[in-house]
Amino acid sequence: MAFYLMCSVKLFSLICGMLALASLFPAMAQTNRFFQNRVHDPSAIARCGDEFWTFATGDGIKTLHSTNLADWQFAKPALAANPPWATNIAPIHRDYFWSPDIIQSNGRYLLYFSVSSWGKNTSAIGLATNVTLDSADPRFKWSDAGIVVRSFATNDFNTIDPAVTFDADGKLWMAFGSYWSGIKLIELDSKTGHRVATDSPMYSLAHHDSIEAAFIHRRDTNYFLFINWGQCCRGTNSTYEIRIGRSAKITGPYLDRDGRDMMFDGGTPFLNSKPPFYGPGHAGIITVAGQDWFSCHYYDGNNRGRSQLWVGKLSWDTNGWPIPPTLSESARVQAP
Repeated sequence: MAFYLMCSVKLFSLICGMLALASLFPAMAQTNRFFQNRVHDPSAIARCGDEFWTFATGDGIKTLHSTNLADWQFAKPALAANPPWATNIAPIHRDYFWSPDIIQSNGRYLLYFSVSSWGKNTSAIGLATNVTLDSADPRFKWSDAGIVVRSFATNDFNTIDPAVTFDADGKLWMAFGSYWSGIKLIELDSKTGHRVATDSPMYSLAHHDSIEAAFIHRRDTNYFLFINWGQCCRGTNSTYEIRIGRSAKITGPYLDRDGRDMMFDGGTPFLNSKPPFYGPGHAGIITVAGQDWFSCHYYDGNNRGRSQLWVGKLSWDTNGWPIPPTLSESARVQAP
């Protein structure tokens, strides 16, 4: 009896302690919804109705939504079941998908995601489609559209970390890649979401001995390639940093501010660790009412190195290059 009484007292004390911590940090409870939940490899942010949506690495693909880019809530994962083809790509894979990305095209949302195993390039990028992101809409249903592009152990590239964007002519493109021979680019069919042809050109955009997490943003007549150098997934020991280059064509070449080609280790530093903001990665940009907002994940030094989503205001200098956002200023916008 004494043992059970002692356990009850300890449990009561623990609960009281947790409540006390919550009362000490009310602002954190309101603005940081990721104290118990991690957000890693976030997609670019999409809009559907009056809400913003982003997707992230996790079981079934983590799904989050917000009305103001600041206060986010988790929704049900996008994929309720593992696509039947996934275990053929990675036998140990279950339903844990990496680094998704999303774009709206021809009245549908195209959600791309990675199936792979750590340290291997036997990988594939899959596609799921939906006409809406609002689960309350009776039309809401994610449909498996199969494999978009695949890599084998015999290839010199890795098909993970998809990033999709339109060019100035309305053509749809997907950048991807990790280590091996670096970042690649292929053209997609904007109606089907698949590659325009199985033998269509595959362009090489950037290379470094540790590179991944590409993102391409078109601004005026230029394309900006954001990539990550370094190691992820180590909490506050992560060495991830975001670098950038620019090109007049989506297919490159991408040069940094000093004129160095990103295919040969070029890339101007854009965002790196500034404690307690460690290892920023997986850049994204969304424009709302003419204002650009930059998104990424980071490892929180104030929260045991857990990965979290961050969104902040993005500005541009007189030479047309993006200015690194102020990490202490988070986003808060009116509903679109």
